[in-house]
Amino acid sequence: MSDLFDNWTTQARKGILELTVLTALADKDRYAYELVKSIAKIPGLNISEGTIYPLLSRLRVQGLVQTRLVESTEGPARKYYSLTEEGRKTLDMMETYLDSILNGVQTLRSRKENK
Repeated sequence: MSDLFDNWTTQARKGILELTVLTALADKDRYAYELVKSIAKIPGLNISEGTIYPLLSRLRVQGLVQTRLVESTEGPARKYYSLTEEGRKTLDMMETYLDSILNGVQTLRSRKENK
């Protein structure tokens, strides 16, 4: 049974990571390590730099994020990521869809509890 649960949590987490990254970029531009630190604070969403870079690259290719280099006093220039207009629209659609799913699950759970 634990293999089934482990597989389910892995798949659920993968589906949520893109939404999480877009959400984290909605309020301000961030560089990859800053994203890792902020997302890692969320229970169940452990993320590493090895995960974030390919994800950010995919989001950039899809036109959902854009990048800019900013000189840093603490080392090499940092690549900051920000949402594009398409990224904001996609984030809105993702949030609406997730709300719909969660409302449906909550409805089913309420029915189960009332029996």
